[in-house]
Amino acid sequence: MALDIRTITDAEVPDWLRACNTGFLLDPVISEEEVELRRPGLNLDRTQGAFDDGRCVGCFRSFAQELTAVGGAPVPATAVTNVSIVPTHRRRGLLTEMMGRDLRAAKERGDAVATLLAAEYPIYGRYGFGPATWTTRWTVDIARAGLNAGYARPGDAPLVSGKGRAARIADPGGRVDLVDAAEMLVEGPALHDRLRAERHGMVSRSERVWRLETGDLRYPSTKWTEPFHALYRGPDGTVEGLLTYTIDQHWAAKMPENTARVRSLLATTPAAESALWYFLFSVDWVVRVDTWYRAPDDVLPLLLGDPRAAVPQAQADWVWIRPLDVPHLMRARTYPVEGSLVLDLRDTAGLAGGRFALEAGPDGASCVPTSRDADLSMDIGELGTLWLGDESPTRLVSLGRVEEHRSGAAARADALLRAGRRPWCPDSF
Repeated sequence: MALDIRTITDAEVPDWLRACNTGFLLDPVISEEEVELRRPGLNLDRTQGAFDDGRCVGCFRSFAQELTAVGGAPVPATAVTNVSIVPTHRRRGLLTEMMGRDLRAAKERGDAVATLLAAEYPIYGRYGFGPATWTTRWTVDIARAGLNAGYARPGDAPLVSGKGRAARIADPGGRVDLVDAAEMLVEGPALHDRLRAERHGMVSRSERVWRLETGDLRYPSTKWTEPFHALYRGPDGTVEGLLTYTIDQHWAAKMPENTARVRSLLATTPAAESALWYFLFSVDWVVRVDTWYRAPDDVLPLLLGDPRAAVPQAQADWVWIRPLDVPHLMRARTYPVEGSLVLDLRDTAGLAGGRFALEAGPDGASCVPTSRDADLSMDIGELGTLWLGDESPTRLVSLGRVEEHRSGAAARADALLRAGRRPWCPDSF
């Protein structure tokens, strides 16, 4: 029989989940309890399956999301996830068909961009996506970190590195409190929303995500270790930071060799960020800290007396962006200087290509279709890579991924598009 690609029905959810797990090399047996718990998280109107003789062999779904632009404006996005093809049906164009359907529907809804986390780097460029944020994961050897143990106690002033040793800075008067999951579930969402209004590259979190983060909702197939939760409150009692971590217990010859593994550390102020890190470094019997995935320009190594004690374990692409509405995207973000560019964008899918004139500055921007000669031309995915300000147009010109048609245009684009901090998304989806 011919392959049938369509949105799934409620009765097909178990078969869809089995196919999704199979493609990701996870347990192919799905319990009734698992189905019951996962079903509310699926919008069936945006959940596609590929069927061969009635059996699901391919999975794809998306959901509504907001992505923060440079400057803090939220942009409507379609988040692509659970993309999986079973091994017997790969290389048959199933992903291409499902992706095309979803992107066209997103364009019709008015979404300005599509986002995803790529399990494999080479897959998504052909659909107009480009890597837009990166992430770094460190392991911190506390003994080498150059921290005076007498300083690193809850309630002590935060520390900063200076001339090879840790030094005090003024105590802002805040405090770190250990809390339970219920309090984290109350305080966390508002903190996250305040942070994503400031940090470009972050995405919105649903109530369901917070329930999963705190253990209020648990899937039987997912191993759960109850974490510790801590909140940093500023001098006026406002929650300015949160920390969730677990401990890997290991002792050797009566000596502790325990590792603290960060699940989440979010902070809206430098004081909160440093205080939460130093609190974690001060936990007795912990000799190393796994930071999980942080911003590639995270301040963490420079908080240490010896930044080399933070050893990178991974550095990789994270959020990929596929522009769907170029004028919306370019108007949504802010620009540090005055300038203009004419961008010629190629889009083989016919969703967002064309030639656009950008006039931008600190007071705002306009972006409209134009017939003027182009300053720069590129595939639509390259604009996805550039939009959050992390990549250099000049570097992409040197790689041949962007063509410069007017001398100095790439340098002008660098000045317009680059941001002071690198974008960061602490979420996976």
